[in-house]
This record gives sequence, C-alpha cells and structure tokens, in this order.
Amino acid sequence: TASVKTGVRIFWLLTGLASVVIGAVGVVLPLLPTTPFLLIAAFAFARSSARLDRWLRGHPSFGTLIENWDREGSIDRRTKRIALVVLLLTPVASWFIGAPSWVIIVQIVVLSGAALFILTRPSPSAVHRK
Repeated sequence: TASVKTGVRIFWLLTGLASVVIGAVGVVLPLLPTTPFLLIAAFAFARSSARLDRWLRGHPSFGTLIENWDREGSIDRRTKRIALVVLLLTPVASWFIGAPSWVIIVQIVVLSGAALFILTRPSPSAVHRK
C-alpha cells in the first residue's frame, strides 16, 4: 500500500541523513570512519531521495569516493593513505592521553582489521580515475 511505501521511503531517508551526519563527524573523530557511513547514505538516498542522492554523488569530496566504490569496489590511493595514517595515529594518541592498555590493545586489533580491509581493496582503474 501507499502508506507502507511512504514509511519505507522515510526509513531510508532518515537512515541516509543519519549516516551523512555520522560520516561528517567521522571526518574529525579518528575512531569513527567516514567512508562506510557515506556508502550507507548513498545506498539509502538511492531508495528515498533522488535529490539527496545527486547531491551526495556530486559532492566535491565524497562523490568520487562513492562512485569508485559503486563501480569497482575500489578506494583511491590518497584516501587509503589518509585512512592508514589515522589508523596508525589513533592508538598513539590514545597512549598520549593516558588511555588504559586494554583500550589501546582493542584499538590496535580493531584498527588492524580495518587497515587490512583498506589495503586489500583495489585502487580505481586508470580508465575511471578522476
């Protein structure tokens, strides 16, 4: 029915908006990743709002990242470098602020998994690089 379709569309719209907000916060907070939330937002906006989908895909900073992922599951080298530097610096920063050893160990384990995932993604093919 129409009310169910409207409810589903609202769900995807709210999911997309929340994901953009969380992704934006992730730009400045090292343990909160940006990319996965932007990919969720793109997925959600594609199901709820053509206007927001166009806005996100056309965004100067995030649009290429989303298109690379959609097209070939790739992450460009610059984004990989930035992500890996942040992943490496996070436990160091935690150590400097006096975080307990167990927190740093958990960070190293979790962030190592994230680094492995990032390193195993291909870079965009030469045909699709912008």
